[in-house]
Amino acid sequence: MTDADASPPFRLAYVPGVTPTKWVRIWAERLPDVPLTLVPVSASDAPDQLRGRSADVGLVRLPIDRTGLSAIPLYTEIPVVVAPKDHVVAAVDEVSIADLADEIIQHPLDDVLVWDRLPGLPAADRPATTADAIELVAAGVGLLVVPQSLARLHHRKDLVYRTVSDGPESRIALSWPEDETTELVEEFIGIVRGRTVNSSRGRTPAAAEPRKKRPAAAAARQKPATGTRTPRSGTGAKGGKPKGGKKGKPRRRS
Repeated sequence: MTDADASPPFRLAYVPGVTPTKWVRIWAERLPDVPLTLVPVSASDAPDQLRGRSADVGLVRLPIDRTGLSAIPLYTEIPVVVAPKDHVVAAVDEVSIADLADEIIQHPLDDVLVWDRLPGLPAADRPATTADAIELVAAGVGLLVVPQSLARLHHRKDLVYRTVSDGPESRIALSWPEDETTELVEEFIGIVRGRTVNSSRGRTPAAAEPRKKRPAAAAARQKPATGTRTPRSGTGAKGGKPKGGKKGKPRRRS
């Protein structure tokens, strides 16, 4: 096969914290002739990347500007607070926003959580990125609240994270240009939604195998021929018991 004959790649954009490994593997199994290219993007740049056709589909964080885009919510992430290992937070399983009231909370410029009101006390300056905020927390300068996947992405041995029970959640969605819902886009939608390979969506499923008819000879053995009476157990069959199952007494001759 020449380069001209090869299928163009299907491009999947994804934001930090999202792990598309499982879906990439399923794609490779179902469409081995269509290479899938991963395009890492920041959460803020993802919508423009899709509108600019730099990717065919994208795994994004809601909310986004939906102008010209379609989106299907996939799952929701819980928020966690990141703290040094020797912080009091490390001694509990979860905290509330009220528990953080007296703590300095880092609020990076690329924060993906939507707050009605920021928790805790503000830091002197806002770090540019979540990675920068993690460095400040490790240095003992405040705490950080992020979706759980970002805490895992930036995990360090000197830090811990705990659930924030009443913090804002983060929703992950699959998005694509609304006028580019192609067959391959439908195929990827089916994969992330767990459709089987024989689903009616996407590519044409394999035809179902016709049901085999039962051979006439086998059917004849299953049903007695017309006019033939099947003897009942214990009634007239040689060696069977008398009707009722009890042995009768012999009649005495007079």
